[in-house]
Amino acid sequence: FWSFTKGVQVILTWNLDPVALSFASVSIHWYGLFFASGLLLGTHAMKGFFVREQVPLALMDQLFYAIVAGVIIGARLLHCLAYEPNYYLARPLEILYFWQGGLASHGGGLGALIGAALVCHKKQISLWWLLDRMVFPTLIFAVMVRLGNFCNSEIYGIPTNQSWGVIFERIDQVVRHPVQLYEAIAYAIALGIMVISWSRLLKHRAASFGLFLVLVFLIRIALEFFKVEQATYQGAMSLTVGQWLSVPFIVVGLFILVWSRKQTPALPIAAVQAQNKRK
Repeated sequence: FWSFTKGVQVILTWNLDPVALSFASVSIHWYGLFFASGLLLGTHAMKGFFVREQVPLALMDQLFYAIVAGVIIGARLLHCLAYEPNYYLARPLEILYFWQGGLASHGGGLGALIGAALVCHKKQISLWWLLDRMVFPTLIFAVMVRLGNFCNSEIYGIPTNQSWGVIFERIDQVVRHPVQLYEAIAYAIALGIMVISWSRLLKHRAASFGLFLVLVFLIRIALEFFKVEQATYQGAMSLTVGQWLSVPFIVVGLFILVWSRKQTPALPIAAVQAQNKRK
């Protein structure tokens, strides 16, 4: 419930049960629902590009499974090795227990990229064409995942003395920054920027992907200052693990933006183009 103090302070007491539905021995969690919704909405957005640009939808199915597998494997591996290495190196079999939680978005991004690259190489799809369009479903997915994190009372913020905040009763009675909501809103704004800039970005190969990397990981670095550190060995590090992991992505994004200025738009599939010419 919301509580208002003297008309200026707004505090939300949050104690949502992570389990949305349960029947027999099966439980469906809010996080899972948001995760699945993000995949479905993102897939729908990507389908629009395939249809408009006359790319066979059968290729989209192969990309979907490769990317989802890459996201799960990459996110799980990076979480275990970057955030809790001592625990998981002592219990390597538990790395496979991804259903117990613990996924790192940086690893998910790398895994998705590897999965997409493998399929693109096999099917002669332009990886740059795909990446420029994947930014939209990825941002949609990111928004939904952070909303799922909020429902789960996880990846929460540090204590705050501001006039707003959230008490995550499943954690403690401290007023904290709802950093999951900050991040969801920031990704939604980034999505709006990408949509508004799309016609200009489309003129240059990889420009959309480069801007995406810069925006997303600048957001991540900025909001990590409001987030409780998840690494078990943070110690006296000047930046959090999440911030250090974000720096290379920003550097790569800036490099791609500079490189893309001299590039022509990427075409989707060499084989399809050749077939159309023969017709």
